[in-house]
Amino acid sequence: MRTLVIVPTHNEAENIGALLDALNFHVGDADVLVIDDASNDDTRSIVRGRLDAHDGYLQLVERDEKRGLGDAYVYAFAIALDQKYDAVVEIDADLSHDPAILPTMLDLTRRGIDVVIGSRYVPGGSVVGWPRRRTWLSRWGNRYAAIALGLAINDATAGYRVYRTETLRRIDLGAIRAEGYGFQIEMTYRAIAAGCSIVEVPVTFRDRVAGSSKMSGNIVREAFVLVTWWAIRDAVTLRRRRRAYNE
Repeated sequence: MRTLVIVPTHNEAENIGALLDALNFHVGDADVLVIDDASNDDTRSIVRGRLDAHDGYLQLVERDEKRGLGDAYVYAFAIALDQKYDAVVEIDADLSHDPAILPTMLDLTRRGIDVVIGSRYVPGGSVVGWPRRRTWLSRWGNRYAAIALGLAINDATAGYRVYRTETLRRIDLGAIRAEGYGFQIEMTYRAIAAGCSIVEVPVTFRDRVAGSSKMSGNIVREAFVLVTWWAIRDAVTLRRRRRAYNE
């Protein structure tokens, strides 16, 4: 199964080298695509320094603007589809996701699961190093998304995932609106709407120890507004269908 690991970066010089080493150790047969948005530290030079030494398994896309997580992933998905990969992996560059669990996640993909989510909020999953307020916000956001959109998923905001590329073809990637972590909710929402199978695998999420978080109030607000809008739109659509059925 040809696999592409996608790593979005913005100023991750303190982490990217260690992550590439860990990916090579745990899933050495996978290719890696680093998609960098306007880093002004040494992130790009570190990746460039490894390009020739890794026999082509490593790719680097350099973008001049910081366009957001969602845009980076959609851009990278198009590359994966064009290059005919069988599966794509989403993983953060800050070492919060342990690549050691990737073989388990990829095995589920080989068995035909459309989306495999590395979940913090299923039995066996955990979060280490976050302050209580951040953990509460994450759990509340997931609960709100699940209730508002009818998602039977515990960790819809999780950024550690595997998608079958055939699954991506069933999702209208051109219609994706979210840029921040709301992108993960939107992808979950659209995957379920497309009838995709989803399995959550417990993972331990560890807060970064180097570099700075990209989380902001605007990202949280974007996710809340989009989830609320989708919920209202779905309710209106369902009401119209019921009315048309009864007429």
